[in-house]
Amino acid sequence: MFKPHVTVACVVQAQGKFLVVEETINGKALWNQPAGHLEADETLPEAASRELYEETGIRARPQSFIRMHQWIAPDKTPFLRFLFAIDLPEQLPTQPHDSDIDRCLWLDAQQIINATNLRSPLVAESIRCYQQAERYPLGMLGAFNWPFT
Repeated sequence: MFKPHVTVACVVQAQGKFLVVEETINGKALWNQPAGHLEADETLPEAASRELYEETGIRARPQSFIRMHQWIAPDKTPFLRFLFAIDLPEQLPTQPHDSDIDRCLWLDAQQIINATNLRSPLVAESIRCYQQAERYPLGMLGAFNWPFT
């Protein structure tokens, strides 16, 4: 049975810089947006807020939806990755609560796009999507609680 991993990610921008998290995987430091898996009891925007807080210590809510990416990882794991935008007025200090995160960095777009240590190609693609300035309201994701009342 086909069961893709449903994940969320946040492009967090402040003062022209973008927030990335660095984690060590198989001995290599890799960059990613604050991201993670959707849990059963939350909406996609709630998952994005939770992951942002766990991985960076920053409390913020997505302001808009950017895009959904369908991706098959090299190990053949299928992913549906929902990408959100968060624009902050200033670069906030970070304090990861997730032990898998080594540190957080505020970088310019080209540093990320040109990096060779990205967790997946979606990291650079997410920055490019953000730069295209297409945004969608969060309401289009239509989270509902069952049963309908």
